[in-house]
Amino acid sequence: FYVSAYYLILLPLVGCSFHEDMNHFSSHHKSNISDNFHKLSPQMTYDITIHGILLWASLGFLFPVGILIIRMSSREAPGSARFKAFFYLHVILQILSALLATAGAVMSIKKFENSFDNSHQRLGLALYVVIWVQVFIGFFRPKRGKKERGMWYMLHWILGTIISLVGIINVYTGFIAYNRKTSRSTTLWTILFTAEVSFIAFFYLFQDKWEYMQKQGVTLGDLPITLSNQEIPERFNQKEMLPEPCGKRNALVNLFD
Repeated sequence: FYVSAYYLILLPLVGCSFHEDMNHFSSHHKSNISDNFHKLSPQMTYDITIHGILLWASLGFLFPVGILIIRMSSREAPGSARFKAFFYLHVILQILSALLATAGAVMSIKKFENSFDNSHQRLGLALYVVIWVQVFIGFFRPKRGKKERGMWYMLHWILGTIISLVGIINVYTGFIAYNRKTSRSTTLWTILFTAEVSFIAFFYLFQDKWEYMQKQGVTLGDLPITLSNQEIPERFNQKEMLPEPCGKRNALVNLFD
């Protein structure tokens, strides 16, 4: 009777209590795992910060500035000293940008979990590949006058523009990922980066207008406003060459005498 009562009454109660204890333990364990996931170690936070600085310096600063410099070289005479200086500075900045991006990629592979389940990691992987394709294409630049030069220039220009735009976008997604990982505000960094990108874009677009303003005879610095001989109306010259009527001059003289 006692054995039967144990199995019929006490055992279901013990089973329910054990099940509730296991559920409580499981939920508590999951909560601890979640807290440990979001609570990063100081070393991990430092690694994420260094990774962000490397990618900002590469894709958020050096690469756009390199494009801006090669844009400035188009105003110089090919083969001149200033043209060569702009060209080699462009090459140095782009190679340095590729090296910094590679350092950031290696650091990401070694230090972080790369599941590629978010846009930041996917864009980053695509950028790492395209950057080195761009560097490889740059080293095999055809000489001027060859038929391949036009196709090379178009491909080089398209890839450079894509890398610059997507790189800037990925910096913003990096700010979002950093905020989610560390729960730290990135508002100030976002504002500063937006101001930097806006200034570079403004300076890039202003170059064409600067040359246009110079051609219009607008006062730039200490340069005076000048008019070419063609801009002076011919009738204005003819009016100066015609003698003034004597009657009107004598009338004025007599009036003030």
